Amino acid sequence: MKYIELTVHTTSEASEIVADIMWNYSDFGVTICDVNDIIALQKSKETTYWDYIEDELTENKQTDVLVKCYLEADSAEAFCRGILADVAKAKELSGGAIAFGTLEDTKREVDGDDWIDVWKKHFRPIHLGKIVVVPEWIDYQKQEGEQVVLLDSNMAFGTGEHETTSSCVELMQEYVTPESVCIDVGCGSGILGISALKLGAKKAYLTDIDEIAVKSALHNCELNGVAERAVVAHSNLLDDTSVQGDLMMANITGEVLVLLAPSIPKNLKKDGVLVLSGIIESRLEMVKSAYESVGLTLVKERKKGEWYALVWKHNA
Repeated sequence: MKYIELTVHTTSEASEIVADIMWNYSDFGVTICDVNDIIALQKSKETTYWDYIEDELTENKQTDVLVKCYLEADSAEAFCRGILADVAKAKELSGGAIAFGTLEDTKREVDGDDWIDVWKKHFRPIHLGKIVVVPEWIDYQKQEGEQVVLLDSNMAFGTGEHETTSSCVELMQEYVTPESVCIDVGCGSGILGISALKLGAKKAYLTDIDEIAVKSALHNCELNGVAERAVVAHSNLLDDTSVQGDLMMANITGEVLVLLAPSIPKNLKKDGVLVLSGIIESRLEMVKSAYESVGLTLVKERKKGEWYALVWKHNA
């Protein structure tokens, strides 16, 4: 389906006003692109989910904020006029108390399905040890000794293409047994938990704070015929300490791994194994220190590309 993307250049101060006006006209999404949001999040002392940020970005003095909305092509011309008129009126009513910036606008046509088609075009079967990650729409003939993980997920991270995911899938295979209870923290598409079940694990718990990821993981569990042995939860981490894992996997950014360090051991059995991935070199020592401080012992370290994966043991 064709859409018109309308972009208005404004300021942080006025961005919410512009966005609210756009929501009056659009049923297909409004987004605010403001570098100040990233800087504020990076400087937050309470919780930070940004692990990688260019130093130049924090020094950026640019005040230009982009507010975008998407409109059906057939009605876009009239709606664009209405949005721009309402924004101009809001600026006038503010009497100069709010800086609105240039209010320069641009329009372009976009195809709502283009990005999905591009993603599908480039996603091919990926061999990771015994696991073969296969797009659901590709007819793949399973070979002897392989375990196929089907994915129909273009909305959640985790296809096996990235070094962080592939390292985690490869390492976990060394520890899965038929008696394993596995926990996948920040499950994304569910690839790690599903891989564990395909390798013969008895049970897998998958958690994520993103609702889209939870829906994607649930769908992929059903697609792979492992839903009966899987529990997918919309959670930061399991709140139920009675759930104990023999093997835990967390493929997240280094700073988030540090935040999770005090919580993870409560769900990891004594002598259990923890596989961490998603760590860049500048965060490596920080992550190691955090997990050593909660009583875990580092037993393996692997580097793939620019990314590190760590295997820990919870000592009895």
